This record gives sequence, C-alpha cells and structure tokens, in this order.
Amino acid sequence: MNHISPVIWQFLVKWMTNFQLFPPEASKIAPQMDALLFFMILVSVIGLTIVVLLVVSFSILYNKKRHPVAIQMEGSTLLEATWTIIPLGLFLVMFVWGAIIYFRVFTPPANSMNIYVVGKQWMWKVEHPGGQHEINALHVPTGRPVQLTLISQDVFHSFSVPAFRVKREVIPGRYTTVWFEATTPGTYHLFCTQYCGKDHSRMGGDVVVMTPDDYRKWLSASTSGVSLAQNGERLFASLSCSACHNSRPDARGPNLPNVYGARLKLATGETITADEAYLRQSILNPSQHITQGYAPIMPTYQGQISEEGVIALIEFIKNLDSDYRIQQTLNTTELLPGSQGATPSAPQVPAANEHPANQMVKP
Repeated sequence: MNHISPVIWQFLVKWMTNFQLFPPEASKIAPQMDALLFFMILVSVIGLTIVVLLVVSFSILYNKKRHPVAIQMEGSTLLEATWTIIPLGLFLVMFVWGAIIYFRVFTPPANSMNIYVVGKQWMWKVEHPGGQHEINALHVPTGRPVQLTLISQDVFHSFSVPAFRVKREVIPGRYTTVWFEATTPGTYHLFCTQYCGKDHSRMGGDVVVMTPDDYRKWLSASTSGVSLAQNGERLFASLSCSACHNSRPDARGPNLPNVYGARLKLATGETITADEAYLRQSILNPSQHITQGYAPIMPTYQGQISEEGVIALIEFIKNLDSDYRIQQTLNTTELLPGSQGATPSAPQVPAANEHPANQMVKP
C-alpha cells in the first residue's frame, strides 16, 4: 500500500467493488437493446470459432507433409451458397431488429412528459414545465415516458445515460430529442460523451428515478412558484410581443393561440409544422420563415434572449388555447410607463431584474 499512489489505490478499490460488465437495465428499452447486443456477440463468437477451427483443421489435414504435391480442388456450389445465405440471413435479422429498436427510441409516445435540457460548458441545466430548475441533476418518475428536448448553448455535447441505454447529440442552435421510460427507482449517472473542452470530464450528473408518489412530492417541494409558461408570459409582455401578435383585424403578426402543432403556409408557398424548432427559429431568425399574408417586419431577438428565455416563450405559446392570455399581456403592455394612455396609477409588470424570469433575457 505504501508503494502505491493513493489515487491509484482508490481507483482500484472502487473498480474492484463497483465493476460491472454492463450497466443496470433501468429503462423499458434497455432489455431490448441488450438482447440485440448479446445476439450480435453470440453470432460473432460462433462465427469466429468456426473460422478458427476450419483454419486449424485445414492446416493439419492439408499440410505439405501429407500432400507434397498440390492437388487442384473444384468448388462446391452448395457449400458456397450455404456460407453466403446463412450469414446474409443473420445480418438481415440484425438489421431489421436494430431498425425496430431505432424507430422505438426516436418515436416518443404521445403522452410523454417533456423536459428541456440545456448543455453548456460544463454543466447540464434542466427546465421542468412546472418551473423546477436543476443543474447536473434530473428527477423523473417510474412508469411514465419522459421526452427530453436538448440544445447546446455553446459547443457540441452528447447526453448519455448508460443505465437507460440512451445517447443523443446536443447541438448548438438546434433542438434534438430523446425519450425513455424509467423502470427502477435509484440514482444513475449522466455523462457528456462528446469532448467539449478542458473540463469535459467534469460534465456529469445524476438522474434520480423516483416512484410516482415521491416524484409528486419532489415537484411540490421544488417548485419556484412560477411555471415555464408563466415565465414565458411575462417575457412575452416585457418584449411587447402582443403589439403585433394579437387577434385584432389590423394585427401585424400571426395570432398565436393553437398555433403549436398546426400546419402553416409560408410566403414561399411551402407548408410547415409549427413545432418547437419552428417556434425557436421564428423568435431568433424570423425572416427565415415568413407566414403567408404578413410582412417580414419582426426584429430578431438573437443574442437578446437566452436559451432558457426561448424555452419559456415556447412553453407559453404551446399552452395558448385562446386569445385571453395575449389580450392580458396586450393590456398590460399598454399600461407600461411611456405607453399611450398610461396613467400614474396604472399597474406595471415587474421588471426583468425583479423576477426569476430575469435570467432569461441577457443584459
């Protein structure tokens, strides 16, 4: 012990006590992926064994001592067809099996709970719809599909939870998604598996899987009192978005209630689905997709709103099912100091630096 570095000794102790050839299967998709992996390993081992045995056998049976004069051997059509068709069949089985799992992994159920994850050097920032915020941690319930909407604030990252058998690239300026359904309560390690700078090895965290009852208790205890949609509404009002996006006949921008998930016709004649990616682009780069019937007058908010602020605005728009909330923000905006018709006694929206939403708009 005295001749071994304490760091190496600690590593050896942890490795010997915690080593696992495979991580635990803690999600619904994990057993399916492991079954495919074990099948591929089994086929590979059997194939390797057959090849080694044939090489050794032929080396013994047909060496120079037994056959000093070479003999021309004719091929066998049946043999050649056998060693072609059987491997081809096995490869096709692997391909179809893998394709089925692939489509399951990238097709989240309709009732999935959506959670936003923002990667940045060198941490994971998690935003729950109810307003709960986490750093390098993610709390989820068992027995419920969870969809993660991922985006990077700086460089490429990769979100990986080995116990769930999920891994997804986290890309700057673009949403990617991955989903899982946790099955076993516990704490599982979260990794960044894409080199992202000098502290890449420290960009990790924990995924805490809880029973539904414990998860509800955690939600109640962890809430900030303001949901993402409410933060988005305040930001929507502070940016005076309702001045253009309202239901008035002379509105200069499209009306937003029920726009999420709808098929929109663009000025170019194309049709596009208003999903999270479209809403994000419309906020940060509005000239890219101009809705038919409207002029390209919306300014860009690139560099003025953080990724968390964009997420809050998207959640607000997703939850709009009527014009009531927009009308409320419009009325509030008109009562702000400096607006027409403002009175000294008029109520004011709290300033960005007086509310948790202040973290969403950069100075």
